[in-house]
Amino acid sequence: MSLRVTVWNEFRHEKNDPEVAAIYPDGIHAALASALRAHGIDEVRTATLDEPEHGLDVETLASTDVLIWWGHLHHEDVADEVVDRVQQRVLEGMGLVVLHSGHGSRVFRRLMGTTCNLIWREADDTEVLWNVAPGHPITEGIGQRFIIEREEMYGEHFEVPTPDELVFISWFSGGEVFRSGACYRRGAGKIFYFRPGHETYPTYHNPQVQRVIANGVRWAAPQVAWSSNFGNPAPVIAR
Repeated sequence: MSLRVTVWNEFRHEKNDPEVAAIYPDGIHAALASALRAHGIDEVRTATLDEPEHGLDVETLASTDVLIWWGHLHHEDVADEVVDRVQQRVLEGMGLVVLHSGHGSRVFRRLMGTTCNLIWREADDTEVLWNVAPGHPITEGIGQRFIIEREEMYGEHFEVPTPDELVFISWFSGGEVFRSGACYRRGAGKIFYFRPGHETYPTYHNPQVQRVIANGVRWAAPQVAWSSNFGNPAPVIAR
């Protein structure tokens, strides 16, 4: 079965900041889409904030198996109806991969039910990502650890619910640690939050980061058709 992926990005940094445009000339979403195709996920499309309905109309989401979300400064510009629409699709079974500052998105906060606050520092920290779930589908092909030489620091406390599965923990050269790869289930949908990826660093060109995201997409994809049986049924056993 073909896996249908939509990569969503604000796509404003790349238009307004020459430093970001130099790293991602076609946008972060395009870099991610290209990496997914290189990992054998062929049916990938993109959507951005300034498109009608932010590129996430009913038909697009209905034909999306996994949605990747990258947001940063414009979380509050996402319309209520689109937040509602994405949440409902996740509950119905669509996978969601949330990257970096997407922790502050209205979609992720809604699904987590918390502020999703954290501490941060933009100071060229080195990040060591430790694989704490060897054998998990998301860490397939990743060794004990990998290193990103320059990254923005995120640190604890990360105000999210305790993950259903924790697959990566980060250590930064400033001494902080962070739960950087966290898995959740909401309704019939699966959610993977993956921390690396500040816009002024070439993180999404890193082969190991690309591998984790591709693994995360495959993990989050719906595996079987799901239907609910809610309501007010008659007794199963007649009296």
